[in-house]
Amino acid sequence: MSEADSSARVVVYTRPGCHLCAEAIAIVTAVASEEGADVLEVDISGDPGLTERYGEEIPVTIVDGRPHAVWRVDADRLRDALRAGPGARVRWWRRSRPTA
Repeated sequence: MSEADSSARVVVYTRPGCHLCAEAIAIVTAVASEEGADVLEVDISGDPGLTERYGEEIPVTIVDGRPHAVWRVDADRLRDALRAGPGARVRWWRRSRPTA
């Protein structure tokens, strides 16, 4: 299922073996559960178009169809975005690339 086919408010693009993806999914599912929001996890590894689009910038978290976070998800910021609703203007940001 793709983001466009989903009614999920939160979409997280991931790939197997990605430790940041596992961390992001844990935070997203916990916060979304608290807020009653559906989550869709999309594995980019089976889709060449998604792999080209997101490459190494995963996980990517989308909230209400808008970019929300790359690499790391802040639980409080996600909670605020979900409470604000689909039409709200919530600034999206990207933390610096994590070090290995």
